Amino acid sequence: MTSARSLWTADRQLPSSTEPVRFGPLVGRRDDEAMRAFRSYGLGQFIHWGLYSMLGDEWEGRSARGHAPASEWIRQWNPETAPEGWPEVYDALADQFDPQGFDARAWARQAKEMGARYVIFTTKHHDGFALWPSEHSGTTIARSPYPGDIVGEVVGAYQAEGIDVFLYFSVLEWNHPDYVRHVPRTEEERERWARFEQYTRAQLLELLDRYPGVKGLWFDGTWDPSWVAAHEFTHRLEQELRAAAPGLIIGSRFRGDEHGSRHVDSTGALLGDYEQGWERKMPPNLEMLDGHDWDCVMPLPPNGWGHIRDTEGLYLKTGDDLIELLMRARSMNGNLVINVGPDGDGALSAHENRVLAEVGAFARENAAAIYDARHVDLPEPRCGLLTGADDTLYLTVLSVPVTGAARLAVPRDAERVPIAARLLAGGAPLAVTWQDIGYDLDPMTYYDIALPSAGNVEGAFVVEIDLAAPDARARDLMDAAM
Repeated sequence: MTSARSLWTADRQLPSSTEPVRFGPLVGRRDDEAMRAFRSYGLGQFIHWGLYSMLGDEWEGRSARGHAPASEWIRQWNPETAPEGWPEVYDALADQFDPQGFDARAWARQAKEMGARYVIFTTKHHDGFALWPSEHSGTTIARSPYPGDIVGEVVGAYQAEGIDVFLYFSVLEWNHPDYVRHVPRTEEERERWARFEQYTRAQLLELLDRYPGVKGLWFDGTWDPSWVAAHEFTHRLEQELRAAAPGLIIGSRFRGDEHGSRHVDSTGALLGDYEQGWERKMPPNLEMLDGHDWDCVMPLPPNGWGHIRDTEGLYLKTGDDLIELLMRARSMNGNLVINVGPDGDGALSAHENRVLAEVGAFARENAAAIYDARHVDLPEPRCGLLTGADDTLYLTVLSVPVTGAARLAVPRDAERVPIAARLLAGGAPLAVTWQDIGYDLDPMTYYDIALPSAGNVEGAFVVEIDLAAPDARARDLMDAAM
């Protein structure tokens, strides 16, 4: 069977077993209002926030970089180098979490300015600390000095700004006494695991009940063999979740089938409403998506989702990086979700604030090329990326060619071709010239769009191109003798 890892590589091959699947997908490709909205989100925000945010990937001046898998995984500090009694020290942070600077409304306003249409918020990470006062756990925001309900404040603030809310939920809990990583082997382990299943079910249904209007659930920590093997339980649980919140969007990471296949079942059918595996990576092309909806979640550092106090030596993605990723995602019908990791007081770093503002400025000026625009079935031009809607193309120019023109390849028999162009921001007209180049055996003809010189633009920009019937057809040329 194809491994889960290979699903996200350029040589991906979906499983193709003919063996019957009892616990496969509950839904096919959806075209309801919720999924149509998902396809037009374009841009989202991810927020990783919790106890780990208080530390910033260090403790008492000692950096955990290189000793823990990521900043939000700092509880898993290598025991050989961790501070003495580290897991207990970390868990005691639940008694100190008191973010006096936290302002959910300010977060939501900033996300609106950034152009985000949805947010994914960490209700509970792998450390088990719930940011809502769950009735099913003693490790929640209610244990801390903070007097409010963090999840409730975030949901309310973002919904008030018209931003849809998805709740991140980790199944895995490092410190839960009933959690079992492997498939339970003994009666005692089976009893523990059964209790953990019911605990997880209760928390998920509690979230949907407490926060009506939530649009989706984003799952994490579902890779351990115990959860993968719980296919009958998770199949029933998905039915319950969908019944509790009609229209709920569930990613492909939630569960597996009885043959151990995750994200897709063993026949290749998607397990969920969209592909959730594009984490820190992009599909190389549209074809490998097999028609599935998808989003790409992306942190600013190489791999750190929670707050990192000292980022020296780390490459932090720039606004230009994120704009290119956004438009590449849109060119393949996906959404880009940009992650931020506020500190323990709820503040973003100067770099986070800067790049979100840069992305927001681009999104405001070029909204038509982002939100309702989709993949265009034309070759990708060397200078940038294409999206389109109806009889309009949008070319996001990432670099101005030395010729000063963007060259678009169009089938020689196309019924609609470029006839006029302008800058999307400001509307300055740009000349369009048909170039019947005459490459041998070439099924395409070409249109050049004169671009502003590199010195007259700053960063990526979008050209809006009108399509209409051609004034002339490419000539039939004699094939070259071979």
